[in-house]
Order: sequence, then structure tokens, then C-alpha cells
Amino acid sequence: MRDYQIYLIEDEFATHYFGRERMFYELFEEYENAAGKLNKIIAKQIQYITKPIPGLRLHQNIHLEMQQKMNFKMDKSGNYIIDGKKSSAALTIHDRYLSIEARGNYDAETMFFEVLRKYKGSFLAIDMEHGRYGWLKPIKERKFV
Repeated sequence: MRDYQIYLIEDEFATHYFGRERMFYELFEEYENAAGKLNKIIAKQIQYITKPIPGLRLHQNIHLEMQQKMNFKMDKSGNYIIDGKKSSAALTIHDRYLSIEARGNYDAETMFFEVLRKYKGSFLAIDMEHGRYGWLKPIKERKFV
């Protein structure tokens, strides 16, 4: 099973730290492992670099993009579920992050990633258990001639 936390990073930080995503990963990892006062300080740092999730607009966008999919549904608690033959994934929308829980191959979670990638460019996905992280839509660097 794979668990992702997906954060909407403030544009200025996303642009500045492009190519240095490991620093974001280390901050979130430190937050998970910290206790007491340090945990509160890191929580404030995370709140500063992340944007709140625009829940209503994101719900509308997901419905619009996914309504044609046969294996897509929404459960009673408001989670979005893709349940395919070889993979499944559930997306939950929280105030400051999204979470995806996925099983099987990568098809189901990739569908969610594609919808989120089209919606906003500064989503950062982190899989703490497996030490994986990255932008859903890589930010292109400007080349000055």
C-alpha cells in the first residue's frame, strides 16, 4: 500500500525550491518525528509555505474530470474512490492537504494525479513510508538568452 500526502505549495516557494524538493521532504519528515515545542514551530513553517486546499472548487473539478470514468465513485464520507481490476485508490480532501491511499499498480493513483496536475501546478506529493516525493506538475525553469 502507498500513502501520499499532497500539499499545495505557495508559488514563490515552489518556484524558488524547484529542483530542491528534498528540502520539503525533510521538513515534513522532521515534523512527523518532532515532539513538543519543535513540532509546533515546524507546523507553523509548514503552514507558511503551504496554501489551504480550495475544497469546493477542487470537488467540482474532480467531478467534472472524473464523472465519465466507470470505476470512479464517491463514498458516504466524501472520499473519492477509483476501484479498478488491478489497482485502487482513495482520495481524501483535508483543509491543508490531500491524502491518497493506493493499492496495486499505479493506474488509479495516476488518474488522481492527472486531475490534480491539471487543476494547479504547485502540488507536491510525499510518500513518507517509501521516501518518495515530487511535483505533480514539474515547474519549468525559465531560460534566459
